[in-house]
Amino acid sequence: MLERPEPLGDRVYTTLREYLRAGRLTAGQPLQEAALAAQLGVSRTPVREALARLASEGLVVTEGRSFILPALTDADIEDIYALRFLLEPEALRLVAASRPERKELAPLRKALDDMTAAHEAGDGAAFMEANYRFRDAWTALVPNQRLVRAIQLYADHVRYLRAFTLDEAAVRALVLKGLKRLALALSAGDGEGAVAAMRAHLENAKRILLELQRRT
Repeated sequence: MLERPEPLGDRVYTTLREYLRAGRLTAGQPLQEAALAAQLGVSRTPVREALARLASEGLVVTEGRSFILPALTDADIEDIYALRFLLEPEALRLVAASRPERKELAPLRKALDDMTAAHEAGDGAAFMEANYRFRDAWTALVPNQRLVRAIQLYADHVRYLRAFTLDEAAVRALVLKGLKRLALALSAGDGEGAVAAMRAHLENAKRILLELQRRT
């Protein structure tokens, strides 16, 4: 059976969401349909649909006749991480309980190796890209897809801020240490270890983002 091509609106949505994740859009920057359509080489209709979809997820907000990427407050970050603390440790407990085989964890180990290489090279952009692949690798093992979608949504709410922290070697080293601990727990099928590792990782991420807020 031939696969149907992904609808244009879905492709535009995916592209704009990647822009948000990578920090390519600035908080407060108007997201004009015409400019984005010209940049992406499409009509305004799929851009309008994609922006409306992002707005329904809270990733952008309306302002007048356009959309903007909202600037997060300390309270927003606290709220987002409260949800992440509920969702991600439990998801990892489920993954560890399934005792994934070595081949299932291969994409996770590859992403971790790439993060290590990027850190040693001082390449924040490559580190961030490998970091995303690490998350994709472990969420691919979560049996509850509704849980996965919720995890991805709330992680994306702060990813554009994370893009501004990973150029710092100290931050990359801390992230790498935490994710290595998490990978070891998953390899051992250690649910409680995986939960503890993710909680520590999220605590560090929240603290770093709050510190960034106060510097800007």
